[in-house]
Amino acid sequence: MTPLKNDTFLRALARQPTPHTPIWLMRQAGRYLPEYNATRKRAGSFLGLAKNPDYATEVTLQPLERFALDAAILFSDILTVPDAMGLGLYFADGEGPRFHHPLRDERAIKALHVPDPHTELRYVMEAVSSIRRALDGRVPLIGFSGSPYTLACYMIEGGGSDDFRTVKTMLYSRPDLLHHLLRITAQAVIDYLNAQIIAGAQAVMIFDTWGGNLTSAGYAEFSLAYLQQVVAGLKREHNGERIPSIVFTKGGGGWLESMADLGCDALGIDWSTDLALARQRVGARVALQGNLDPAALFGSEATLRSEARRVLDAFGVGPGHVFNLGHGISQFTAPEQVAVLVDEVHTYSKRQRTS
Repeated sequence: MTPLKNDTFLRALARQPTPHTPIWLMRQAGRYLPEYNATRKRAGSFLGLAKNPDYATEVTLQPLERFALDAAILFSDILTVPDAMGLGLYFADGEGPRFHHPLRDERAIKALHVPDPHTELRYVMEAVSSIRRALDGRVPLIGFSGSPYTLACYMIEGGGSDDFRTVKTMLYSRPDLLHHLLRITAQAVIDYLNAQIIAGAQAVMIFDTWGGNLTSAGYAEFSLAYLQQVVAGLKREHNGERIPSIVFTKGGGGWLESMADLGCDALGIDWSTDLALARQRVGARVALQGNLDPAALFGSEATLRSEARRVLDAFGVGPGHVFNLGHGISQFTAPEQVAVLVDEVHTYSKRQRTS
């Protein structure tokens, strides 16, 4: 593979000095970009886009053509794993992702299998390899998966949820059944991420989007324990390259110390957590990624630049920061605002290092 021309993202994850703070955005290839919408229209549907390696490569690279981002992230969806387990993923208009076969009884859960990522998820691996070739060393490529608990939420609820009543009912009435599901899903995530690494991913991220809906005790038992299994099972090196990992629990600001002990290289921080306090709490154990409120992109240019500086100042001097949003970018964001944000992060962070 071609040597990296811009390795600031990987160096920041290793808590090494960088000439500027690297930036990438969660959901950076998405509906806020007109070129993405055009490609999605040609693909016919979201799944038509995600399951076609050529289209996935095209949309992954689109934000890099517009903005001086420091990393690319595989275009896919966290629900590809349960889809490969036979739950039948589909997207309903106005409802988001849904499953034809949600897990509602013991028989269905006990019948689950760990999918082979090289066969049932081959299209993802082909996309990773294709994207890595197309990047040609421009920036690193991030692979990703949902966390075991977050995937379980979708698998049991059958889609998104406002109250997670179905999964919480199982948690309190049949914790043994939920643990069985989580064990299978954790192995599936390990296999899936390791396959992405073999295919060419240079870092991996685990999205624990719904971990924040748990109590502290529940988080430790049903999310953190399985995140630890996943991180422990990941390949840490491939083809002589170190492969860092990032864990992001939305709403997980109360558990940063425990998360820092997972063995991952970095923690994603959502916008509700003070970045300066987060850095104090985790010390030098991990790098931090985040954490601008995505809604700041709706403000004026002056306000957006000010908010970007606020995040950079909160982290302060020293290595170990990757700038990102505190969650995914909104489809209603003006692309011009992203250009402003990237420029401000690069310009101001360079000035921080020389002042």
